[in-house]
Amino acid sequence: MKNLLQFLIIVPFLSWGQHLDHSYESLDNKKITYSDRPFHQEYHVGYHISDSNEDANNVRAICPTLSGEVWIATKNGIYQKRVGSREWKIVISGDNQGPAYDVAVHLGRDIWMATWNGVYRSRSGVIQKMEGLKPPIAKLVLSKEGVYAMGPYGIWLYKDSAWQKMKYKTARSIRAALSDKNGGLWIGTDVGLYHCNAERTTVYQGNNDLISAYVSGLDLDQRGNLWIGGLGGVSIRDQTGKIGEKKPRDGIPNANVNAVAKGPDGRMWIGTQYGLTRFTPGETSYSVRLGRRWLVSDQVRDIAFDTQGNAWIATANGVSAIKVREMTLADKADYFYDKLIRRHVREPWIIARSKLVVPGDTTTIQPDDDDNDGEYTSNYLAMESFRYAATHDQQAKERAKKAFEFLHFLREVTGEDGFFARTIIPVSWEHSHDMNRTYSERELAEELIENPRHKPVEKRWHVSKDGNWKWKGDTSSDEISGHLFGYYCYYNLVADAKEKGRIADHFSKIMDHLIRNNFNLVDVDGTPTKWGVWSPAILNHDPDWAPEKALNSLELLAFLKFAYQITKKEKYQSEYLKLIKEEGYLENAKMLHHTNPAWETYFDIFLSLYMYPVLISYEDDPVLKREYQDHMEQWFNKHKKANSPLVNFTYNFLKGGSDELDNSIAFLKDAPLDLVDWYIDNGKREDLKVVRQPILEELQTTLRPPSEYRTTRWDQNPYLAVSGDPSQEKEPVYWLLPYWMGRYLNLITP
Repeated sequence: MKNLLQFLIIVPFLSWGQHLDHSYESLDNKKITYSDRPFHQEYHVGYHISDSNEDANNVRAICPTLSGEVWIATKNGIYQKRVGSREWKIVISGDNQGPAYDVAVHLGRDIWMATWNGVYRSRSGVIQKMEGLKPPIAKLVLSKEGVYAMGPYGIWLYKDSAWQKMKYKTARSIRAALSDKNGGLWIGTDVGLYHCNAERTTVYQGNNDLISAYVSGLDLDQRGNLWIGGLGGVSIRDQTGKIGEKKPRDGIPNANVNAVAKGPDGRMWIGTQYGLTRFTPGETSYSVRLGRRWLVSDQVRDIAFDTQGNAWIATANGVSAIKVREMTLADKADYFYDKLIRRHVREPWIIARSKLVVPGDTTTIQPDDDDNDGEYTSNYLAMESFRYAATHDQQAKERAKKAFEFLHFLREVTGEDGFFARTIIPVSWEHSHDMNRTYSERELAEELIENPRHKPVEKRWHVSKDGNWKWKGDTSSDEISGHLFGYYCYYNLVADAKEKGRIADHFSKIMDHLIRNNFNLVDVDGTPTKWGVWSPAILNHDPDWAPEKALNSLELLAFLKFAYQITKKEKYQSEYLKLIKEEGYLENAKMLHHTNPAWETYFDIFLSLYMYPVLISYEDDPVLKREYQDHMEQWFNKHKKANSPLVNFTYNFLKGGSDELDNSIAFLKDAPLDLVDWYIDNGKREDLKVVRQPILEELQTTLRPPSEYRTTRWDQNPYLAVSGDPSQEKEPVYWLLPYWMGRYLNLITP
């Protein structure tokens, strides 16, 4: 049951895609900037009522008090949580303990409780049973005329220290009730909506009155319109009749609506059997909260608000609080950076996701290896480079160098001239991903039938010469592509002359390895790695490599261009031009944005992104430069709909301007503070349609804000209908990199 809203503080919220106009300033006719202002950041705190009693976690109603206590009605009875505590204590014990159905606070003083054997009141800590009505009692309503209690045996009003039974003729299946603020009641039942007052009782159950006659949630919006939740959605009525409705197609994730509540900012919160949604009356936009990131159970029973504007939610498996804290983007950057350094750095300076031994339990965090440790440490290197360029903070410079040292070591640790590892782990680790293995002839046959390009790597992990590390081979094209982006940013934004020389020496060794091996990355077994193939003989002539032909052609051109730019060795430029003129690599690359849909993968967006800074900023030939600029324009126009600030700010970095700044800022604000990769099933949402777009081979939905899909990592598809792995906590570089790019570009100003 909701607290009285006159006691609540009004809290403004920004929804996805919205912004405060005065936060944006025009720098010139082509570019605007966002002036960093405080906004309200949502986060979740979950509460389990009891580890030993399932009925205690079956919460039916919830009520915060002015003093900060929270009261709940559960199947096991009434519980109370005091300020600052996570413990819930039973309030009514002994013979009177039993199922409870509603709880409400009157005038910020008295707590009223509806239970299996009557109504109780708590005043100044003293619990009193309020005799004079017939239990059980399902609902309580607080009004200016007194306290209403209602259940299967009738409706009573507590006034002048006594219960008076009302002569209202309604169905007995009372699911929701609300004062009309004029001496009457709105009552929702299984068979319709009733309006009762001293003059008459009117029932609304026609198809023109309601979406359906099953009514389970009621509240008034700021305009005084009644929102009626039930089976099928929400009907909206004014004093004359139905004026609107909200169905799944309008943003309700499940047609079984259980609760309706007006928030302190005027938004209407709708709780369903599968999550909750929020609407601003008169607008079509909405935001959904479901999954363990936001709710301890997706079955929402009741919603109420405290004086700080926090939402308290009764669910089928405990209590969720969706709280708000005031932050700027700079505050959020500090928050994420602290988490990054404390929880996502492992020796020697690897930036990576971490493992949660108990899924979802962040206290059980452990370091973990990943195939793409090098690539994502390269993203971190780029982030620290932009942070240094924006702030000249020496710490950023020192940590960028640490990240480069790790990438440099990936080549040194292999002992092979130019070949580099995917990642490394201490030799003491007994377990890792992709442990060394053997293939039987039958297993190999299965793999080759599935993928004729399969490389049966039995020994992925090798021990370093000093015996301190295990390094992982079979390095992929993704790795060198990600490394390139980090090297480019570090070279141009951080490195001094000596460090630039080290980058040139390091990368030229990798490129010389590729040239010696016909542009393939050759492992210690003397054969190309599974994915490290850029050879014209393969890309242009092996039909099984058609899916990689366009992207890998673009990649190799960028590798050679970078090597030439930082070394000035003509052999790299010569090979670069030969690939364009004789092998058709530029023509190959042009097909990337027109490729067969069976070959598209979401991560190709970012593998392309890694190439553009090198190709566009280093190309001197105006014809070739224009080709690369056109290529990037096609890329941006195709993928800006993903609302990725990394895509948008990379484009702004190379093109100038402030394209998609609104969507970039909205993403940075909306991204959740929680980094656990919670399981998200948007495919069960009735407001979304499952489709095979934009990636044909995957089941996806319409793109939603980042708070509604799995924790972001740029190699993972945010459109996926079902995704997430709560046994991992992801590193927040995905957020910090575009933030510091925006700061460097002066698109975000403190």
